[in-house]
Amino acid sequence: QVQLVESGGGLVQAGGSLRLSCAASGSISNIGILGWYRQAPGKQREYIARISSGGLTSYADSVKGRFTISRDNAKNTVYLQMNSLKPEDTGVYYCNNRSPRYEGTDYWGQGTQVTVSS
Repeated sequence: QVQLVESGGGLVQAGGSLRLSCAASGSISNIGILGWYRQAPGKQREYIARISSGGLTSYADSVKGRFTISRDNAKNTVYLQMNSLKPEDTGVYYCNNRSPRYEGTDYWGQGTQVTVSS
């Protein structure tokens, strides 16, 4: 199994920046594609970004050009640099790990709150 712990959330004004971190631990061989999702109040959880073990990235259109995902494989940590934040970015941000060994197996962190004031 893999455990994920997010950190770095907080309160920021519109136009500001935050950097989220997610540390993975447990079975190293079960760490694969890492990603970020968020859930705004009253809405479904949505995909934000993902990064492969080799560093290939993809982003949701809503954050493209503003957010940057990266990872440090030596530390088993994934990051999300968020710039030019908007009030609609407010929500709980979750770290996700997709198992490279078992199809359909995903691990989730507990989430970290991000609040962007207007």
